[in-house]
Amino acid sequence: MKQYLPRGKRIRATDKDLIFHTATAALLPVYLLIVLLFHGRSIMQIDWQDVTLAQLGESIRIPYLLISMGVAGFICLAAALVFRHYCRDYVKQLYHRQKLAKMVLENKWYEAEQVQSDGFFKDLSSSRSKEKISYFPKIYYQLKNGQIHIRVEITLGKYQDQLLHLEKKLESGLYCELTDKELKDSYVEYTLLYDTIANRISIEDVQAKDGRLRLMKNIWWEYDKLPHMLIAGGTGGGKTYFILTLIEALLRTNAVLYVLDPKNADLADLEAVMPNVYYKKDDMTACLDRFYEEMMKRSEDMKQMEDYKTGENYAYLGLPANFLIFDEYVAFMEMLGTKENAAVLNKLKQIVMLGRQAGFFLILACQRPDAKYLGDGIRDQFNFRVALGRMSEMGYGMMFGETDKDFFLKQIKGRGYEDVGTSVISEFYTPLVPKGHDFLKEIKLFANSKQDTQAACGAEAAGVD
Repeated sequence: MKQYLPRGKRIRATDKDLIFHTATAALLPVYLLIVLLFHGRSIMQIDWQDVTLAQLGESIRIPYLLISMGVAGFICLAAALVFRHYCRDYVKQLYHRQKLAKMVLENKWYEAEQVQSDGFFKDLSSSRSKEKISYFPKIYYQLKNGQIHIRVEITLGKYQDQLLHLEKKLESGLYCELTDKELKDSYVEYTLLYDTIANRISIEDVQAKDGRLRLMKNIWWEYDKLPHMLIAGGTGGGKTYFILTLIEALLRTNAVLYVLDPKNADLADLEAVMPNVYYKKDDMTACLDRFYEEMMKRSEDMKQMEDYKTGENYAYLGLPANFLIFDEYVAFMEMLGTKENAAVLNKLKQIVMLGRQAGFFLILACQRPDAKYLGDGIRDQFNFRVALGRMSEMGYGMMFGETDKDFFLKQIKGRGYEDVGTSVISEFYTPLVPKGHDFLKEIKLFANSKQDTQAACGAEAAGVD
């Protein structure tokens, strides 16, 4: 039996004035009630059986009537403002549905016929005609769990091409970010993030579990399924804070981290509080070699394990994930000669191709992902991509490939765009870092706790042996 799924509110042609109709239907009874309360005693005293129109006119006190109407209007206005303040989401939904109806009408994505309209006197012939809509596309609107779902029926009609490519209209018209587009049986579903900045989370809410890392309320980096992260962004875009947030979150798990900072900048300071942090050329090259060799060794060792099962990954065997966090990657590549450059590119290619199954992942950051240093298909293997701060059109093209996405700059630190691996580019906000947050102190606590746990496990294992 097919399960019934609510499709949401149907968008109709009459919704073009939805806000006005809703406000009128809700406030008009209130308005009339308040006016009647002012004149209730006078109305009760009128003898309606013998009253004449002239007497009724004389009984009306114009100044008092105007005052009552003014008070009623003021109360209705205040009620509307209070409702708008406390029921903002409901008003926003009405506004969205109204804009969707206007979108269809103004683009003439409907069919209509001219019909003769009857005059006031039906016995007399009338030459007037009016438009009657005979076909209006089935569009459904639904707001659920912070996401807007817009379902459009596909009927193979003449408006099919337009209805299949509503991404830009919906993003700009509703001021929401598209997160997914899925073609289903007989309809296409557009999923948009209702209030992107409201889905921003704090650093305390960043969680890594079950092979995925939470970065916003509705955005996860599923590194077990879509491995490797590419971060791009200019100075002041929030790139460093974002990387430090990732490190702090991953240290809460059993993951093993390697950090490379060729510019000897902020990430290099982590050397004082955690192991496997390098900033010298030779040390970074050696770390990359070790990361690659450990990946290859684990790939071989996994097949020899008793619980090994074809198709399962490192997590199934209880092995920890390994992350190589590489800041200012382009600066490192520019340090190398031609042969060294080729060797590093070859190892990176092997890691991005083979790392997922063994649990070896790359987090690579740079100002701009030039094809010169990410060639040979390496860039395409980074499934999760984040572009932070100000970037040129060429930079966005290098990051996300060819796209008709309109990119806008907002003066908000930590804001940018992301692709979670679905080829849908959406607005993104890095987790909020409160003022006074000391990354070195927090990372040291997590790193020491992890070392103590590992030492205790090692001692316990030795005792058992």
